[in-house]
Amino acid sequence: MTLQQLAYFVAVADVRSFTRAADLVGVAQPTLSRQLRALEDGLGAPLVNRGKDVTLTPAGEVVLPLARRMLADMDLARTSVAELVGLRTGRVRVGATPSMCIGLLADVLRLFHERHPEIHLELAENGSQSLVRDLARGALDVALVIVPPSGVDPALHTLPLLRERLSVASPRSGRPPSSRGSMTVVELSRRSLVMVRKGYDLREVTLDAYRAAGVTPRFAVEGGEMDAVLRLVEAGTGVAVVPDLVFAGRPRLRRTVLTPPLYRTVALARRTDVAPTHAAQAFIDTLLSYIGSVADTGALSADVQVLHRAEA
Repeated sequence: MTLQQLAYFVAVADVRSFTRAADLVGVAQPTLSRQLRALEDGLGAPLVNRGKDVTLTPAGEVVLPLARRMLADMDLARTSVAELVGLRTGRVRVGATPSMCIGLLADVLRLFHERHPEIHLELAENGSQSLVRDLARGALDVALVIVPPSGVDPALHTLPLLRERLSVASPRSGRPPSSRGSMTVVELSRRSLVMVRKGYDLREVTLDAYRAAGVTPRFAVEGGEMDAVLRLVEAGTGVAVVPDLVFAGRPRLRRTVLTPPLYRTVALARRTDVAPTHAAQAFIDTLLSYIGSVADTGALSADVQVLHRAEA
């Protein structure tokens, strides 16, 4: 079994076509077919059903995530050695939830680029569940994820960074949802709700709060990304439950706190079995330094608690 054979198999699995897979990896189709057959012979089982529709066999379904991880590990090894010998300047693949991209990460990435302009940055914006999967298969170096009640995958090292409150966002141009400046989930259930799409932890936390209060949400719109949700709220479509960090720089939004309060924990995650590259460690150091500096200046909301900062 070779990494090249695994790469051919992953290409076939991705596009479900031998012809397009061969074009993707830049070889002739007979060569790709021959190498894939050799891989199957070595493993002792067919990986692909060869018919009008190309599908994976049960063995192929098992091998695919392992193949992706092995290829990602090799790519990481090449990057790490290249950094060490000075052949390349480095790369960091950062993942974050949409609310973190809006509220915190934009400034961190700007600062990191100013300090390390030679390092290539790649940003993946997604829900925590997808980010954790991408970390586990080696598609990301680090990610800012939300810690679920059950905890994060033990294959990942997590460093809790922030504990932030979730509040109700409403349009400042309209009437306040509550004259007290706070509201219960039962009161919130009487308002039309703008909700992020499935796969985001914020959606699950909000729906869990509704279930605990014994009420049912009334959706105005559901299925958007965080930026779309905030714009819909600003336009007066409805209200939304959002992290406190997103209110910064949004003067058209009014913040109303929930009682009892809802909180979530943001953590920095990476794989436990792979040491961070020099570039990834530089990003981690920049992130922790920035969090400490904004905490010292009082720029964070009083309801955002810093759980870890750079060591002096």
